[in-house]
Amino acid sequence: MANIHDLLLMTLAEQIGQHKKILVGFSGGLDSTVLLHLLVRLRTQSHQLSSERMALRAIHIHHGLNLKADLWVEHCRQVCADWQVNFRTEKVQLNTRQNGIEAAARNARYHALQCELQQDEVLITAQHLDDQAETFLLALKRGSGPAGLSSMPARMPFAGTTLIRPLLNVSRAELEEYAQTQKLQWVEDDSNQDDRYDRNFLRLNIMPLLHQRWPHFPQAVSRSASLCGEQEQLLDELLQESLDSLITAEGSISIPPLEHCSEAKRNALLRRWLNQCGVKMPAREQLQRIWSEVALARQDAEPRFRLGHSDIRRYRQQLWLLPQYQKLAGTILEWDLQQALTLPDGLGTLFCAKENGITVRKPTSNEQVTIRFGFQGNSAQGNISIVGRQHSRHSKKLWQEFGVAPWLRERTPLLYYNEKLIAALGVFITKEGQNLPDDEGISVQWKKMALHI
Repeated sequence: MANIHDLLLMTLAEQIGQHKKILVGFSGGLDSTVLLHLLVRLRTQSHQLSSERMALRAIHIHHGLNLKADLWVEHCRQVCADWQVNFRTEKVQLNTRQNGIEAAARNARYHALQCELQQDEVLITAQHLDDQAETFLLALKRGSGPAGLSSMPARMPFAGTTLIRPLLNVSRAELEEYAQTQKLQWVEDDSNQDDRYDRNFLRLNIMPLLHQRWPHFPQAVSRSASLCGEQEQLLDELLQESLDSLITAEGSISIPPLEHCSEAKRNALLRRWLNQCGVKMPAREQLQRIWSEVALARQDAEPRFRLGHSDIRRYRQQLWLLPQYQKLAGTILEWDLQQALTLPDGLGTLFCAKENGITVRKPTSNEQVTIRFGFQGNSAQGNISIVGRQHSRHSKKLWQEFGVAPWLRERTPLLYYNEKLIAALGVFITKEGQNLPDDEGISVQWKKMALHI
């Protein structure tokens, strides 16, 4: 009968399958040390069975939160040197303004891992059975639904590849037994004893009591998490066709069909739309506000709901998920037409070219050329006469006529000569800027450096 050590190795081999390029998140703690040791053994075993050697790398994320952090880096470096594992470390900066230190450290860690992953390389991390139980209880504390209660999947898409957690069915006690038998050395993070952090509070104060009363509590929680995950997977399959019919080619979601759905179905569809857009799952109250304050806002409103680092807005009976753009209204940039002009907030570059741009008249010697954003003064209040239109129209009507979404209106470069509006680049040319057939004119090209829908 196979012992626990052999079973761990067999389980790991099954989960990894045919993957030969592996990046391991290596903190130097017990869990990741056991994981890396098992992978080193598996590498030796696979090399004996096949001529193709496993490419194994380890990365240590330096959060800068502990005075011993530099010592941990050196410990990890030495372990990897001893085990002949390619090692690197990445120091991260934490943004604690929104969600606190625990969430900031996790976000920074996964961002660094995402940036480090190479093509065809899978990421393997060392979360175990007790971690899964803690994650479930934390989701329960937050009032999460089935998606949150499904906790951590053993395998999931990540950064264009796959994230594998092969130890989710292994308890911390089993990992300790393995480490002691194999005479492994690991670091202990003393901050794990600080129960001000939610996860530590559960680990130090709650989980021991639950273990004492119900020794198999983590296994039961893991089953519940798996069942919640199955329910979510089933909903994904049942709702995918409806979701596909609602999402436009631009990635927005149509509002009218959602009005005929029950609240439960509408919320489920909105959650899946946001998930496909890469947004963290919103709370139920946030979904209700998105629907009531944005989707159902009065028709002449331009509603906006801030969700994390994104904005949800409505345009033409669709909900759009957008980045939080820098405010540009009122910005004025002087432009020497002999030089390229870099626009703010990643909007790209303007330059004069011989072709492929919009052709306007040349400025006179006493006209100053500027680029502005957002109609100001007379242009905002009065009517604008443009080429190809007999009658002048108000700026807001022009934007609507040309199908320019509200969030793009102050992100569209406006070309001015002195105080005369010459063109809204990429949209229209005014009669003040019209180039006569016999004149040379100038061609203005806008090279868009970033998508700005």
